[in-house]
Amino acid sequence: MCGISGIINLNRSRVDEDQIRAMMREMKHRGPNDDGTFMEDNIGFGFVRLSIIDLSTDGHQPMFSHDGRYVMIFNGEIFNYVELREELKIRGYTFRTKTDTEVLLTAYIEWGEDMLHLLNGMWAFVIYDRVEKVLFGARDRYGKKPFYYIIEDERFMFASEIPSLLAVMGKKPTPDNDALFDFLVFNRTDQNEGTFFKEIKKLNHGHSIKMRVAPDRIRKKEPFITKKWYNLKYELRRPYKNPEEFREAFQESINIRLRSDVPIGVCLSGGLDSSSIVSTLVQDFKKDDVHTFSAVYGDGKYGDESKFIDLYRPQLKNMHFVQPDEHTLMADIDSIVRAHAEPIAGTGPYAQYKVMELARQNVTVTLDGQGADEMLAGYHYFFGFHFKNLLRKGRVGKLASEMTHYYLKHSAFMGILSYILFMLPAGLRARARAMEYGYIDSDFYNAHASENTSIASELYGSLSLQDALINHFEYKLEHLLKWEDRNSMWFSIEARVPFLDHRLVESTLSLDDDLIINEGMTKHILREAMKGRLPEKIRMRRDKIGFGTPHDEWFRTPIFQKYINDIINSPAFASRGLVDAKKVQDLYAKHLDRKGNHGKEIWKWIHMERWFNTFID
Repeated sequence: MCGISGIINLNRSRVDEDQIRAMMREMKHRGPNDDGTFMEDNIGFGFVRLSIIDLSTDGHQPMFSHDGRYVMIFNGEIFNYVELREELKIRGYTFRTKTDTEVLLTAYIEWGEDMLHLLNGMWAFVIYDRVEKVLFGARDRYGKKPFYYIIEDERFMFASEIPSLLAVMGKKPTPDNDALFDFLVFNRTDQNEGTFFKEIKKLNHGHSIKMRVAPDRIRKKEPFITKKWYNLKYELRRPYKNPEEFREAFQESINIRLRSDVPIGVCLSGGLDSSSIVSTLVQDFKKDDVHTFSAVYGDGKYGDESKFIDLYRPQLKNMHFVQPDEHTLMADIDSIVRAHAEPIAGTGPYAQYKVMELARQNVTVTLDGQGADEMLAGYHYFFGFHFKNLLRKGRVGKLASEMTHYYLKHSAFMGILSYILFMLPAGLRARARAMEYGYIDSDFYNAHASENTSIASELYGSLSLQDALINHFEYKLEHLLKWEDRNSMWFSIEARVPFLDHRLVESTLSLDDDLIINEGMTKHILREAMKGRLPEKIRMRRDKIGFGTPHDEWFRTPIFQKYINDIINSPAFASRGLVDAKKVQDLYAKHLDRKGNHGKEIWKWIHMERWFNTFID
């Protein structure tokens, strides 16, 4: 796991190595163990390494092919590198190292771009053909590893993190109001190639990039072409016949992600997903010495899942805990802003940030439950898509039954309200979300609502549960993976996500709805697969917390009252033209008077303003 960066000068000039070094310094946390550069003609690469597989110097990058023709920098892990290496040996190749990096480079030499479909892992890489003067790069299927870039008149630059690009951009960045609109209205980011900076784009997940870098063959206006090499909708596999097949596939996904030459731990929240990973490790792989890392807040406080986590105390020897509170959050705010470089829509990622900070004291790799909610309809609003699909199919009796089960088991209306929202026309869906709290500036809303339709039309407009799940992989999942990447790599930790093995995803998303949502419960096939393996109180949990925090109470404490009031009453905050400052102030006053819990919105105001202060102002 590493950080990559590069500059290609479109004006034929040589790249300044000092600029490459500046990019590398900005993300040294991604690779504290080693670094390297490649400088040739009008191209320059930079690399920082976090050693995970083959800790020797053999893993140094940039890595060259045996004949020196190809040079590569690579961020990620190829989990099936052992199998690929054996296949390549049969085809006559020899290997100098034990790294997955050399396997990846050799696979490209043998199969070209088609090798992407053979990879099981997470990656962002570029390979440069020094003979043909062609650069090829790609991201993994679901966007686990980042790839940002800037196109200027005279150069193309790319990096694993935004601050590396800002370090060499040479001018003040500009906020992207479309991204800010989606953030404020929908709590969403990363559903397209845009970022919060107008000048910076990202290569979308499942996409590749190709460009000719010979000075006489570069097209300055369109120096490269991008291609969608992976489309989940067309990659679905045979569905699992039963929960046992699902369990075996899940077990294999974990097994292949245990390949490492450094210690591995688990981020244990107490929920169904992370607990399934822990129970599989303990029961199938006999790893009762695995280290687990959890955030807790105190009995009775929102987000505290101690009563579920503690069910593992008889089984585990190495359980570690951190207790974030208003004081740690206040101390960490500026660090969080720098680590993510873009606003985040909630304090859940902060809990994960503290868990990763804790984990780095014991391990270098973690296994996390990310992706299960998108694959198995873990959020309550997925019931809305389920209900919508039943109505569309004319299954009125089944619809009534599922709505009844939902209400009786959850005593909640969110799934039903989501169903109503999803039945509205796209324009009304967007307005309903924007008007939910009423503080979005009306001029800002009117200027951007018609341009930002992918969430309201594609994500919320899904016709079936399966379409909704696929669209979540397309438009929503990536921002969660981005937050996990930033949190883990800030502390030089590699986070692996067993639920997002593409084989597991592609078969699960082919399942009938009844195996995903059944009688008012989500993740049906996972719950059945883990019967007798998980503590029953966890297996049949009805609540959904995730990385929840008691931020509503944090933002009522004196330390935050002053901090928040200073922000929302400042001239700078009001001048952004994004929110109605008076309505924001009124909403916070209601929060303090306990006339509502608005912690998530409050956090958005805080983080957005600190982001402006740090990167824009």
